[in-house]
Amino acid sequence: MNNKGGQAATSLRWSSLTVAAVIIAALIAAPVLSVFSNVFTGGTSDTWTHLSETVLGEFVFNTVVMCVGVGLGVASIGVTTAWLTTMLDFPGRRFYEWALILPMAVPAYVMAYVYTDFLQFVGPVQTGLRELFGWRAGDYWFPDVRTVGGAVTMFMFVLYPYAYILVRAAFLERAGGMLEAGRSLGLGPWGCFLRVSLPLARPAVVAGTALALMETLADFGTVSYFGVQTFTTGIYRAWFSLGDRVAAAQLAAALLAFVVIVLSLEFASRGRARFNNTSRQQGAPARRRLSPGWGLLASFACFMPLLLGFLLPAGLLLQMAFVEGDAQFGPRFLQLARNSFVLAAVTAVLAVVLAVVLAYAARLARSSLPAALNRIVGLGYAVPGSVIAVGVLIPVTRLDAWLAQAWQAAFDVNPGLILTGGIAALVYAYLARFLAVALHAVESSLGKITPSMDDAARSLGFGKWATLRRVHVPILRGSLLSAALLVFVDVMKELPATLVIRPFNFDTLATQAHTLAADERLTEASTAALTIVAVGLLPMIVLSRQILKASRRKD
Repeated sequence: MNNKGGQAATSLRWSSLTVAAVIIAALIAAPVLSVFSNVFTGGTSDTWTHLSETVLGEFVFNTVVMCVGVGLGVASIGVTTAWLTTMLDFPGRRFYEWALILPMAVPAYVMAYVYTDFLQFVGPVQTGLRELFGWRAGDYWFPDVRTVGGAVTMFMFVLYPYAYILVRAAFLERAGGMLEAGRSLGLGPWGCFLRVSLPLARPAVVAGTALALMETLADFGTVSYFGVQTFTTGIYRAWFSLGDRVAAAQLAAALLAFVVIVLSLEFASRGRARFNNTSRQQGAPARRRLSPGWGLLASFACFMPLLLGFLLPAGLLLQMAFVEGDAQFGPRFLQLARNSFVLAAVTAVLAVVLAVVLAYAARLARSSLPAALNRIVGLGYAVPGSVIAVGVLIPVTRLDAWLAQAWQAAFDVNPGLILTGGIAALVYAYLARFLAVALHAVESSLGKITPSMDDAARSLGFGKWATLRRVHVPILRGSLLSAALLVFVDVMKELPATLVIRPFNFDTLATQAHTLAADERLTEASTAALTIVAVGLLPMIVLSRQILKASRRKD
């Protein structure tokens, strides 16, 4: 009787957690669903027919090429730099540990503007080559950055920190005892890396690469400026230029299908493999000191992504800001920085809390429903920010009108726009867009905690919430900080949703940079772009150092 009662109570508690996950997932997925509902209610439009007959094939080809290129590049750079800074000792290692995340502070569209100006015919590179060798126009060939390959390069060096942060955390959390066991079996450094550490870090590699691919698929500024036709540019053209929401929703559904296929292939390839850490010895083993020659090569391998992804573009922006910059720089920029910081901080905290609830519900559930809901929530990251913004505005505006009517009927006072008049609707759009970032990071780390720890906690009388608070959260502390960091920086750089939903007379650093850059006033836009970097750098450095400090305590 007692056992049956305990099982019923446990089932009820698990059911309440699943209900909470369903409510969260429904709210987060609502903007995307409201947009995609047009696919089934609007029929086939003439715009869609025209696009399918003319440029749809180009959309598919460019999207596939970009996904393959960015995925390979991000995974290669992220895994390589994470392994070097975690397992080896070489000159500059402590600097690269935290400096390699700095490219995340540079928006991809800013990178596109900077490198176009740097590499164009009248830019400093080609001008210097012509002066050095006496060349004239037509005497030499120079690669055009405004191509699919150029877009892949921009994304690769901006987005590799997604993989670097998650993979490095996985390498630090991997059991040193397992590597020592591999060495005792005759495996060398490369054998331990390929056969022990890398397979155990696979969830982190996949999570970081998936986040980078979703960001690539959702980007508009870079591919639009480079003239690369993708599903995202087609969505924008159909929605905002042609005014056909049905065609835009159909293109968005096709874009969503790409993400579903990629994630489904990964889950299918993983099969029944598990990645739990069962060793009692935590932390990475002692780092291996490299010889001067190999150490210099390792330092160079870490320096190049940092140079191309942050130092060079930031230096060029700094030069432009000092040469001309924005004449309006002053108190207005303090307000823009405050607006950006508040939005980013609020969204980061909410995203981590919601991600923990969703991931923990999937871990404890006896059915596959919470896991399926998490996959649906994650798909919002692949949808352009402006499309999500429109999806938010449709239901939220109606809710705002109903709330205003109810308030006026009750108190005889018109409160105005309660949700869309403030930052609530904007934060909602950010969560629909970026909750996947926190969810991937939390799921990746939570999946590495062996289920036997849950069983041990229950045997000690801990309930599910006590287990989460006293067992899982302390272990996940570094990953939760990483997740908050990723969301914070993404919100700082977010542009389309902010442009559409922001309240009247409410601007951010991103909207200021975009407005000036869209008018080809790059030197003026450099001031706002550098401010984005400056505001984002401090919390990134502080959080990254906290993550490193927490991980070093395990050594």
